[in-house]
Order: sequence, then C-alpha cells, then structure tokens
Amino acid sequence: MKPDMPNIVELSDLINFFRGITGPDNVLTGEPAAPYCTDWRRRYTGRALAVVFPSDTEQVAAVVKLCAANKIALIPQGGNTSQCGGSVPLPQGMQIVLNLSRMKRIRALNATSMTVEAGCTLALVRETAEQAGCFFPLALGLGDDAPQCEIGGNLSTNAGGIAVLRYGTARSLVLGLEVVLPDGRIWHGLRSLRKDNTGYDLKQLFIGAEGTLGIITAAVLTLFPQPQSVAMACVAVRDPATAVALLAHLRATCGDRISAFEFISRSCLDLVLQHIPHTQEPFAARYEWIVLVELSDVLQASLDTLLSDSLSGDGIIASHVSSEKNHMKTWWTLRKSISEAQKREGISVKHDIAVPVSRVAEFITQADAALCAAFNGIRIVAFGHIGDGNIHYNVSLLEARLNAAFIRESERKVNHIVYDIVTQFNGSISAEHGLGQLKVNEITRHKSPLELELMRNIKHALDPHGLMNPGKVLHAAIDE
Repeated sequence: MKPDMPNIVELSDLINFFRGITGPDNVLTGEPAAPYCTDWRRRYTGRALAVVFPSDTEQVAAVVKLCAANKIALIPQGGNTSQCGGSVPLPQGMQIVLNLSRMKRIRALNATSMTVEAGCTLALVRETAEQAGCFFPLALGLGDDAPQCEIGGNLSTNAGGIAVLRYGTARSLVLGLEVVLPDGRIWHGLRSLRKDNTGYDLKQLFIGAEGTLGIITAAVLTLFPQPQSVAMACVAVRDPATAVALLAHLRATCGDRISAFEFISRSCLDLVLQHIPHTQEPFAARYEWIVLVELSDVLQASLDTLLSDSLSGDGIIASHVSSEKNHMKTWWTLRKSISEAQKREGISVKHDIAVPVSRVAEFITQADAALCAAFNGIRIVAFGHIGDGNIHYNVSLLEARLNAAFIRESERKVNHIVYDIVTQFNGSISAEHGLGQLKVNEITRHKSPLELELMRNIKHALDPHGLMNPGKVLHAAIDE
C-alpha cells in the first residue's frame, strides 16, 4: 500500500481495501465476525465493521494507516482471553478488530532469548523454549496455562501469573519490542540487549498499555536455564496470616528459589470439586485454607525439612510434599481450575487487587467483614498469588440464579467497598488483568489527578485521534 491512504466513504470499499491487504479469506464481516466481538467471560459484546487477520507486521501497518486516514478505531486482539473486556469492541461506533493470531512465527532463538511474533500462544513459547533446553517462566493461573492466550496480549496487559515471585511480571521478561504506532509507522525496537541506557525505555510504554498506544507485533523475550529440580508442597493452614508468616520464613531460608506461593480458600475448592471432573480433596479432612508452595532447584527432602522447621504447631495444620509430576499436576489443577469452575456458575463481581504482602491477611479480614455486613447470602471466592500480594477476590451470591440481578443492582457498591479498602492499604485495583472496559470508570477514583493527566498526555502524544482501543484504560473519545 502507498504511504498516503485514501479517504473512503463506502463501507464496501473499506472492506475491499482490507481484503487487498490481507487476502480475501482474512476479513470477516457479519455473523462470522460475531465470536470475536464477545469476551472470554461473555460479559462484554460489541460491534465491529470487520475482523481483519494480518499475517505480518507490514500488513498490520497497512491496515492501521488505512484506519488512521479514515478516523476508524482499531481494537487489537490476540486470543481474546481478556478478563476485563479489553480485547473486544464497544457496542457503538465504527471499529475494526485487528486479530494477530496468524502472526505466530518464532523469528530467532538462542540460549538467552527468543524473538517471537505477537500471535504466538504462550503455550507455544513455553514449549519452544523447553525443546531448546531453556525455560520461559511466564505461567498463568488458568487451566492448561490458558491455551488460547497469545504473547502479544500477555505483554499488552503485563500479565503476571504464578511465577512472578521469582521471575517478575511480563515486563521483566522483555528485552525488545516491535510496535506499529497509531499512524501506521513501525518502531523497530527488537534489541536483545540487557543494558541500553540511551534515554527513555520506550518498550515499557507499550507493555501494560492494553493496545491503547500502539500494537505490539513482536518481542524479544528473556530465557532462563531450566530448573534442575522442582519440589512442591500442599499445605493446610489455619488462616491467611499463617500463610503470610510461612512465606516470610521460606523467603528467609531459601530466598528466590520460591517459584510460586499460591493460596486457595474453601469456597474455591468447593467450586472446583463441584464443576471440574477428576478433582479431589488434597487432604483426608476439609480445611478452610490451602497453600501451594513450589521451590525450584530444591530437593523434596529439603522442602520437607523447611516445612517441619518453620511454623509447625503454629497455624500449619497438615502438609504433603512431593517432587513427583503427577502429584504436582493434581495440586496445580485445583488452583488453575478456579476461574473455569466459577465461570460455570455464571458471572461474578471480580477483583484483581494487590496490597503489600504483609497486609494480605488484614485486607481479607476487613473486606470479608465489610461485605458480609452490607449483603446477605454472599459467597467470597478468594485465591491467588499471595507471594506478591495479588489476590483474586470475587463476590457473588450463593444462589447462582440470583447473581445477574445482584450484579446489576450492587456491583458498584461492592467495588467501592473492596477498592476503598485496597486504597487504605496503598494497594492497586488491578494487579495483573489490566483495566479494559471493566475498570475504566473506577480508575478515576483511585489514581491521583496528576497520574491521570500524565497518562492522558502520553495517550494524546502517541494517539491524538483516540483510535487505538478506545474506551479502555482511559476514556478517550475519537477526535472527529
């Protein structure tokens, strides 16, 4: 395509231009486009003029230039597994969904890094690294590591997951990016340098921006040596405070060898056991709180000793330790199936919050008490990454059939109760899922006016017409 794109009046002409860029079979309209306009949780549904599937960065750039010339909004999309409605169009307006799933090439691979396109699934990236004798640590707390999710979306939301404690969030795992800017220019930033102190770290602008500043088309990812051994413990604890104390003890004794530290409440286990086949109680008795601990480069016997020397008799009720893969997989299934189990009972008021690790137990106590005082018959599903203070704290009614009305009438009040407590603890209302549509209004209550002003200034500098994923992260109307 020529650099100067035409202004198009007729929709049919626009669709034909897209087909000319990507090929006739790679543009969907009408009913075939509908599945790409509804989010994974089936909470948000929008409308798109078309869903376009480019095969390379040059095609992405050509589509973006055409949309920019005609003031048409773009919704970048990968596997469409956003938890916050960030990857689907809004119900109103002229919007194009730009799905990057065809862009799934591994461009380069060595012992320390790999360069991948945005449409590569996280599962493919992890598998490719493993086949090369390396390890890519990003792993989500979803069943089978969310087989649909793609690396472009992982980076655009700065995904966290279960290995943050040792390896950091997605932004810690990126050395370089390739990005198509809102005007269609391509920023070639695919550097594999660990040190580059030549000004602003531009890649960090796009990681976590949810496609509102540009479209990530490729990334250089850091690889690590594979762990030589892995041991895991399933521990029943008296309460979240015991879990926090156990974490502190393990950190003091084995440092960054803790690769995961997850906790699961009784309500989570009950949902998983009810809805997910072939799952079972991890202990002979029913306990209210379970902690999963994974240590890398530590032998099973060492973990046994660490647990027996830690807090035995002071909140640790029971524990199993294993380095056998089937045992560990069984325990991880309990954790990774929670979201799917809850989804089968319908939507809930979801919270992906973070507070200082030392205050996790205090947050749960205060939030539980405040919600139970405000509402009758509620169920609180609390679980997640206690090792980095990130709690998934979901609220619904015990009677699932009443949930739609409860959410419609009470979601805002529930959010205010939870988020106000988070703010008291100097926490975050979005730890790893992003803001999307779900929290675009709520964020204005919890970021300072100066922070919002700086964010809007960055947005306007890169996307002055508000065409990139409008209505997500910030309210940015399309400039007519």
